[in-house]
Amino acid sequence: MDAVAGLLDGPRAREAFLLRASLDPPWSLRIEDEAPLTVVAVVRGAASVLYDDGETTRLEPGDVAVFRGPDPYTVADDPQTAPQAVILPGQRCATPDGRELTGLGELGVRSWGNAAHGATVMLIGSYHVDGEVSGRLLRALPRLLVVRAADWDSPLIPLLADEIVKDDPGQEAVLDRLLDLLLIAVLRTWFARPSAGAPGWYRAHADPVVGPALRLIHHNPAHPWTIAALAHEVGVSRAALARRFHALVGEPPMSFLTEWRIALAADLLLEPGATIGSVAHQVGYGSPFALSTAFKRTRGISPQQHRSTHRATAPPAAERSSA
Repeated sequence: MDAVAGLLDGPRAREAFLLRASLDPPWSLRIEDEAPLTVVAVVRGAASVLYDDGETTRLEPGDVAVFRGPDPYTVADDPQTAPQAVILPGQRCATPDGRELTGLGELGVRSWGNAAHGATVMLIGSYHVDGEVSGRLLRALPRLLVVRAADWDSPLIPLLADEIVKDDPGQEAVLDRLLDLLLIAVLRTWFARPSAGAPGWYRAHADPVVGPALRLIHHNPAHPWTIAALAHEVGVSRAALARRFHALVGEPPMSFLTEWRIALAADLLLEPGATIGSVAHQVGYGSPFALSTAFKRTRGISPQQHRSTHRATAPPAAERSSA
C-alpha cells in the first residue's frame, strides 16, 4: 500500500458519501460538514467556490475540485448569491438561520437539488473518516486544488455520472471504487505539475533507489527491516541509501518506517475486534508491549488511550450511515 492508496483505504472501508446535485440558478450552498476530503466534479454548467477570506475559484464543465477540510466554504452559481442552505456534519441540511430547508431536496436515487434537469450538475463525494495513514498525504494538499478539463483526459466523470443514479445490487461498492479511482487520477495529475510542490516523499517514489525502498516499506511493514536489509534489496550501500533517502524524503529510513507502522497501527486499532496484540503482529512489532512502547513514544499516548479518545469523538454509527 503506497501513500495514495493509504489515503483511500480507511475511508473506503467506512463508505464515502456520494451525491448528484442538480441545480437551477440562483443557488448557493454553505458547506460546514468538516469532511476531511471532498471531491466535486462538474458535469454540466458552472459553479463558484468562495472561502471566507475572499478566495474565489470558478469551476467549469469537466473540472474536478478536491477540498481538504475542515475549513468551511460556499459553492454557488454566482459569488453574489446568498447561501440558501447550510450543509452540516452528517450531511444535515438547514437554512442559514436554522429553519427547515424548503425548495431543495431529494430528486431520486442519490440526487438532490432544486431541478431534476438543472443547468448545473455536480458529482460530490465526501470521505468523512480521517485516518492516521492518510494524514501525511492530507497535510501535503492545499485546502482546494483544481484539475481543469483541458489538463487531463479521463472517462471517469461520465462513468461516475452514469453509475451514481443506479440502485443495482452491490452499487455502493461500485461507487466507492469509482470515487477512489477518480481521486487517485486527480491527485496524480495535480502532483505531476512542477507548480504543485509535491512533498519529497511523493517525488521520491520515482527515484531509482529510494522509490523501491519506499515500496518495500509500504507493502510489507511487518517485515523486520533494517537499513542494511533495505540497502541490500535495492542494490546500494547502507550509507548511500541513508544519505539519498534523507535528502529526498526528509528523514532517515528507519524513522520513516516507524512513522508508517504507527500510522497503520493507529487505524487498525479502530477496527472492530482488533487487539493490541493482533495489530502489533500486522505492523512488525513482536509483542503488544513493544507496540505500546513505540506508540506512546511516537504519539504521546498509549494505544488504548488512542482508541478511547477516537470512540469518544466519533459520530454515532447511525449518523454516519445516514450520510
